[in-house]
Amino acid sequence: MPLYVVGHLNPDTDAICAAIGYADLLQKKGCPEAVAARCGPVPARTAWVLEQARMEKPLLLDDVSATAEMICRKDVVKVRNDATFLDAYQVMLSSGVRSIPVVDADDRLCGLLKYLDLLQLLMPTDTDAESVRRMVACPAKIAVTLEAEALGADLESDEREIVQLIAASSVDAVLKRLTHATTIGDVGSYVVICGDRPIIQRTAIDHGVCMLVVTGGFSVSADLVALAREKGVVILHCQQDTATVSKLIRCSRMVNYALNNTIVRVMADDSVKQLRLCLSSQKQDLFPVVDPGDNTLMGVISKSDLIDPPRIRLVLVDHNEFSQAVPGVEDAEVIEVIDHHRLAGDLISREPIRYLNEPVGSSSTLVAREYRYAGIDIPKGVALCLIAGMVSDTLNLTSPTTADLDREILIWLCEIAHVDAAQFTQDFFASGSLLAHNTAAEALGADRKVFEENGARVSISHVEEAGLDLFGSRHHELGKTLDDLIREKGYDLALLIVTDITRHHSLVLTSGDPKIIDALPFERDADGVFQAPGVVSRKKQIFPAVCQAIRVAAHS
Repeated sequence: MPLYVVGHLNPDTDAICAAIGYADLLQKKGCPEAVAARCGPVPARTAWVLEQARMEKPLLLDDVSATAEMICRKDVVKVRNDATFLDAYQVMLSSGVRSIPVVDADDRLCGLLKYLDLLQLLMPTDTDAESVRRMVACPAKIAVTLEAEALGADLESDEREIVQLIAASSVDAVLKRLTHATTIGDVGSYVVICGDRPIIQRTAIDHGVCMLVVTGGFSVSADLVALAREKGVVILHCQQDTATVSKLIRCSRMVNYALNNTIVRVMADDSVKQLRLCLSSQKQDLFPVVDPGDNTLMGVISKSDLIDPPRIRLVLVDHNEFSQAVPGVEDAEVIEVIDHHRLAGDLISREPIRYLNEPVGSSSTLVAREYRYAGIDIPKGVALCLIAGMVSDTLNLTSPTTADLDREILIWLCEIAHVDAAQFTQDFFASGSLLAHNTAAEALGADRKVFEENGARVSISHVEEAGLDLFGSRHHELGKTLDDLIREKGYDLALLIVTDITRHHSLVLTSGDPKIIDALPFERDADGVFQAPGVVSRKKQIFPAVCQAIRVAAHS
């Protein structure tokens, strides 16, 4: 099972690039299953970085809840629907299983076979003589089951109705039975079983039976073989005695006649949480897991598999709150966290985990330092990604969140990647304007985080632009989208910060509780937009101001 290294919802450049860097480091440290992932679209600027670094987009994760496909046993003991009773019985006996999936030639699930179902092939439900003798079977399967040599006419490979006639009685009695069968037009279904009885053999062939089975290893004369070929009668020459042959013919019946297809089957994408609820009351003990698209068998699960199933392993980067994490994180196994944000308090684990949280400007800084600690060289492409994560979060070390470690690490990374930080920063922010190329909803969702403070749920979106010229024409559209977000999500407060990275000046649009909005420590202009000179950091400047406003509003 892979180990996913993943950032927060609505990932920004730091979240994606830190995930790429740390997954690469884990692989180099002996964890080949580490995979960089994301739980949202790649922003335009981040896509530009990946193109420059010649890196693929990380895997998109929609949900990390455990599914049936993840926990099912894929080494499945199964049989084909054209398998015989004997085939299925031997497989079940050697494997020690009581239920076995049955599939067709394309591995599509046909049903589930249980011991009791299998016995229906051996023991008819009616006990009258005719029901015991009459059955549906395949002549070719009979020959294989008896390990017999086929003579005379060609064997049929399709199933057909047959009637067993054990020719152990007198010639007259056998002749009477065959004559009656000929009269009613049923003699072509008869399988006559006898030993070294040439007269019976000829009588059966003369009447045009379906098959003559000669038991005990006795031979058949050449003239009878020629007559059988002429009459269209198959002769099976086998070593077993007559009684054994009679039983084995019933064992040659195909399992599709005993198949129970009214079973509970599980779709590969069904969540384990749902399966616990819906399978607990089922009497079925084995559940086939199938591909919902084409019904192919992917594995099997039993109720015991749902007690403590394997969980997807995660390393969280650039966040530490379940509210910001990929859906299903509560059912996953978080084994490590690398972050530079405040502690939220809702992250829980069964076992102790490695937790790295420091007051630096970006998570990419911490990932880069881990390479240093491990003494592992950073590939140029990865170094470029980590540079992008750092300059995007710190505005090239000008944000108030910048620490000495950021400055030290950025110089080191730029030497590895052979880039100038100032030029790279300029090119990075010029590579994509959210306000120029996206809808209002896309602009708000590109870098949006949700917090809870003193019972209030707050959404803060951050857009960084190389100038504020585009804001004026989209002001009202953006404000309406904030209002829509409040109505749809039920937040107490929603903010959009638009930051001019060249002037270090932000504009703040708000929607929600008027008391909280009025308590914000910024000045409104004539259009109702908050002016925030010198404000560039959501974490260090905007969020503390919002928390203070919430506390003030609560006591007003």
